[in-house]
Amino acid sequence: MTIAQELQVVLFKPQGSIDLEGGIALSQTMAEVVPQSDQLWVIDLAEVDFMDSSGLVPLVKALTSARQSGCRLVICNVKAPVRLILELTQLDSVFEIFNTYEDITNIVST
Repeated sequence: MTIAQELQVVLFKPQGSIDLEGGIALSQTMAEVVPQSDQLWVIDLAEVDFMDSSGLVPLVKALTSARQSGCRLVICNVKAPVRLILELTQLDSVFEIFNTYEDITNIVST
């Protein structure tokens, strides 16, 4: 797991599986960063090959925390198996999902 922070963008890049164990690790990592208003949190799922329902918990918790703080949270680089979980749970309509990180930066910088 790597975290990069520059300006008002906080980038989370989980790796491997976001299941119960991976979800706990992601929750702990995200809890170390306090959301601030006008920040953009990006969860880049490019290196996540699998997610189950327990892996959705940290994403929903992060989204709730971000919104309560006036922070924006988006997801990018979602692979087909993970996208399927988001679609089946209808969370794809709750999260802002971008195809690539570059798509986010293009929208934010305009």
